[in-house]
Amino acid sequence: MITVVGYDGSPPPPPAAERLAGAALVVGGARHLAAVPVPAGARTVVMGDVAQALDAVDGADGDVVVLASGDPGFFGIVRALRSRGHEPEVLPALSSVARAFARAGLSWDDALVVSAHGRDLRRAVNACRAHPKVAVLTAPGAGPAELGRALFPQSPRSFVVCEDLGGPNERVTRCRPAEATTRSWHEPNVVLVLDDGRAVGERGWIAGARPGPSSWALPEDAFEHRNSVVTKAEVRALALARLGPRVGDLIWDIGAGSGSVAIECARFGAAAIAVERDQESCERIRANVRAHGVRVAVSRGEAPAVLEHLPDPDAVFVGGGGPEVVRACASRALRGVVVALAAMERVRPTLDALAAEGLTAHAVQLQASRLSPLPGDVHRLAAANPVFVVWGERDAVPPPARAAGPSRRPQILARLPEGDT
Repeated sequence: MITVVGYDGSPPPPPAAERLAGAALVVGGARHLAAVPVPAGARTVVMGDVAQALDAVDGADGDVVVLASGDPGFFGIVRALRSRGHEPEVLPALSSVARAFARAGLSWDDALVVSAHGRDLRRAVNACRAHPKVAVLTAPGAGPAELGRALFPQSPRSFVVCEDLGGPNERVTRCRPAEATTRSWHEPNVVLVLDDGRAVGERGWIAGARPGPSSWALPEDAFEHRNSVVTKAEVRALALARLGPRVGDLIWDIGAGSGSVAIECARFGAAAIAVERDQESCERIRANVRAHGVRVAVSRGEAPAVLEHLPDPDAVFVGGGGPEVVRACASRALRGVVVALAAMERVRPTLDALAAEGLTAHAVQLQASRLSPLPGDVHRLAAANPVFVVWGERDAVPPPARAAGPSRRPQILARLPEGDT
């Protein structure tokens, strides 16, 4: 029998103590093994190398107890055991996330829970940029200080750092991201990243991040714009399909105009940055962002120079700029680039710019005609101007790291021009 026992700092309840007393092998972290009564004749394996510990479980002769933090079925060891064909009995304790929100005095059915433990920190950071209430399961090198450096100053947030929950060194600290970068933190810890203005969310019917939008490719009149400078709904629909915005992604909208593409990406749960070169356009984007109730960072500056201030994106929409801008975006995009063009002569240089950065390029012309009423209860088709949509896709193999000077930190935001958020 394999029993997974969750540990939250409390004495093991009777069923867990019974399994421990009869175990031939006990596997767990060093602090777990030191905290519970391990029988004298039992073999112990410290779970530093998870694969090695699982090998010991596979070859065990007798009953096995695996000790794990909190609820072992929540980002825990149960998944790894099941993947090896085991069917363990699970005796969970209080999860660290539930305890952290209890310490903060907050409900958490509307919270997004992400893990940076053995995973890419940038996805957790992007989730924190886009969502008002996020719990981050941390790891050495991906903890409160690293989160603080990535989020300060463009994403105003507050942190609740919960160290050694349930243990002898438990400490709960409320601070700003900038302060988190200046302190040392004890492991293990959980960080709640909160938008104070939206930390008490509306009552919903589903746990975690809210469902995606019920509709997208919103009509142009859903956005304030100048002289019809807004990406048309039909073009936006294809652009969103190629960008594929999702939770954990960061999308750039270059030459954003009204910010419609960035806002639609944010409605899907992605973090988004809209780039425009004039103050009036930036103010218009901010007004549209407020109207749609999403989070979009706004950066005022001229591409491609302004891009050096931005963290690496998963995908980029380019609504304005020539081949130089397209190539600069393609050199940074982790997944792909989408470009909207009005002039046919710009298609070939754009395809070449994408291909030069190793992306597989495609193009299509969109021509839409909308039904328009005429007198006498009849209709005509009103043709919109044709638009060329060019997109490039990165192969599954990650590209080589971009050459950078010694001070370059791609995933840590420097202050954006104007300090706009």
